[in-house]
Amino acid sequence: MSNWYYKTATELARAIRERQVSCVDLLDVYLERVHQHNKELNAIIVLDADRARVRAVAADAAVARGDDLGPLHGVPMTVKESYDVAGLPTTWGVPALRNNIANANASAVDALLKAGANIFGKTNVPLYLSDWQSFNGIYGTTNNPWDLTRTSGGSSGGAAASLAVGMTALEIGSDIGSSIRCPAHFCGIYGHKPSYGVVSQRGHWIPKRHVDMDMSVCGPLARSAQDLALALDVLAGPKPMDKVAWTLNLPRPRKSALEDFRIAVKLDDPNFAVDHEVTDQLQMAVDALAKAGAKINDKEQPKFDTAHAYELYTRLLRGASGAMLDDEAYAQARISAAQLPTNDQSASANQLRGVVQDHHSWFKAHEAREAVRTAWAEFFQDYDVLLCPVASTVAFPHDHRERPERKLMVNGRAEEFNLHVPGFWAAIATLPYLPATSAPVGRTPSGLPVGIQIVGPYLEDRTTIEFARLLAQITGGFVPPPGYL
Repeated sequence: MSNWYYKTATELARAIRERQVSCVDLLDVYLERVHQHNKELNAIIVLDADRARVRAVAADAAVARGDDLGPLHGVPMTVKESYDVAGLPTTWGVPALRNNIANANASAVDALLKAGANIFGKTNVPLYLSDWQSFNGIYGTTNNPWDLTRTSGGSSGGAAASLAVGMTALEIGSDIGSSIRCPAHFCGIYGHKPSYGVVSQRGHWIPKRHVDMDMSVCGPLARSAQDLALALDVLAGPKPMDKVAWTLNLPRPRKSALEDFRIAVKLDDPNFAVDHEVTDQLQMAVDALAKAGAKINDKEQPKFDTAHAYELYTRLLRGASGAMLDDEAYAQARISAAQLPTNDQSASANQLRGVVQDHHSWFKAHEAREAVRTAWAEFFQDYDVLLCPVASTVAFPHDHRERPERKLMVNGRAEEFNLHVPGFWAAIATLPYLPATSAPVGRTPSGLPVGIQIVGPYLEDRTTIEFARLLAQITGGFVPPPGYL
């Protein structure tokens, strides 16, 4: 049975339907894989094996009866710790919430279970989901399987590491600052940040919220683009209260062959540097596309100022996160912001100002965002996708100091951590609510994976995922890390 763990979820679902493998045996394959590798990675931090086994037995009985089977029937998977799963802890890595046991499932979890998925555990996250490193005071640190001394990314870092070594067949994460895209890039897998509003956020926030967080989305991570498409079909739909009247029909991909796509490319930016280790691999992927006959333009860009767009993103992001603070923490943030020198325009200072901004300032930023969205819509009249970096660097070494003390090495220079995390390359799709797929395209000379970000038109999620599927035909797609074959 050892050859099953790197199969895609699509392949596993088909094998179950065709009775090539039982749901119980498949669950055992993944539980054995967790036993074998999770100790050094610390990626899966909550196991629900007993309930998963009950579901697997029931799933096998359904196959034997000839029942209609869901698209994920019997497929073992895990979910990010931040999602509510009834009976399991949802802590976001916050020690004070160690005993917070969910009494109901998140909407996304319900959708997966309805599709037949067998959820057997939860994966690690950073404190409050607010880092590109997945470590916290409850569960500890998740390591990158390509180099255990480095981060697997965040905030869906446990999800990405688990997929990379075959400890789970499918995952769901969340993304407001590249929390799906970054871990996919760092661990050499696929991740999809859906268009804003496509997947319900209900059951993904603490404390319990009644308003979706601006710019935040829920979406899948996988070892293939086909699995992203399969998971999105399961997850996409209106919020529970809207289902009485609304439906969601995402359009088909714009194109079905690489040579038909109109491709724009942006591998660097004068305001936001990208390390040459990343751009070298991305350029190789672009060159391979051109050789395959794709139409590529590396000159045309959406008509907006990138520095201004990133400033808007920072203001709106911190405004959204500031709304989650309790009254005492918010009051302290106001005091700290008032003490900032007016000439301090560092990333950290501007983030703090964003936390305490008034509604008038927020709305002005929101209005400016709509202008950026219009520029993107006009751009996508002439292009189908834009290719760009996921992040400024490959996976970096663990660094658990306070964020203002951290530095990130970019082209040999120590740069402000908060300038790059989450950074402009996270904002490029998040600010305007666009879909973006992270797809593996290569590895650096030191052996670390590099992903490319595929940005597409609003609500045309299937276009970016289909492009990622086609791209794998020339770049090779997912490759397991050495030592985990």
